[in-house]
Amino acid sequence: MTSNMTGKEHTSVSVLGLGLMGQALADAFLRAGHPTTVWNRTAAKGEELVARGAKFADSVGDAVAAGSLVVVCVTDYEAARGLLEPLGDVFGGRVLVNLTSGTPGEAREAAEWAAGRNVTYLDGAILAVPEGVGKDALILYSGPRAAFEAHESALGSLGEGVTYLGDDHGLASLYDVSVLSLMWNILNGFLQSAALLGAAGVNASAFVPIATKGVETVTSWLGDYARQVDEGVYPAYDSTIDTHVAAMRHLVSESEALGVNAELPKLIQELGARAVAAGRGGDGYAALIEQFRTPARG
Repeated sequence: MTSNMTGKEHTSVSVLGLGLMGQALADAFLRAGHPTTVWNRTAAKGEELVARGAKFADSVGDAVAAGSLVVVCVTDYEAARGLLEPLGDVFGGRVLVNLTSGTPGEAREAAEWAAGRNVTYLDGAILAVPEGVGKDALILYSGPRAAFEAHESALGSLGEGVTYLGDDHGLASLYDVSVLSLMWNILNGFLQSAALLGAAGVNASAFVPIATKGVETVTSWLGDYARQVDEGVYPAYDSTIDTHVAAMRHLVSESEALGVNAELPKLIQELGARAVAAGRGGDGYAALIEQFRTPARG
């Protein structure tokens, strides 16, 4: 479910935490016309926002009392709990949205804490840098649907991709770490490639157009791979895992020959070899999902 960014009501909003991301959140609410109250331990971080119309609260309690939608974005969940724990029943009738980065377990623990205090709680994850907030940022939310829908319009001020995932408070963080896995694997693959080409005197910049095309090609496979993973059937439309493993050996060999770190290619090869040993050599590459579902060997 994604907001359409139209017909926003001017909900009163409070933002706790004015790091780079917190400042971006508050700025987006202000630009969308929402009465915005901010709080931060260092008041100086709020001066520019105040100059643009925000109100700086003297305490966390005052900040919470000023908004019907309270957004927290601080260092971690422990810091968020430290701010909110002393407040008692000040949240009555308000919705608390935690956009602090953390794990699904921490999100669910925070939800239990909130439920014990009759606090309506949404957990969220920002899949963007501060500069993208209020523009093309993708922001994920999980928790009570009614709470999300009640404030979807205001939350839509934060980005074009405001998406509700479900009642499980841990889903937003789970999607977040899943995207991080995707990001790091793509970036590490690019850096491995750049190291290989660099050993032959090729600049990384020269590789970018071909790398981009390669990533686009792989992206086009994801829908079919997802269907195979969901159905548990892995037809070898193009290459079998046996064929992939043979090519993996080439990558390991060339990395070693060029004096480039071969740890990542060896890990990839090991996963492929395990799939073959498990009888999946004749299946398509998506069958490797079974290796990712299996805990690492001790």
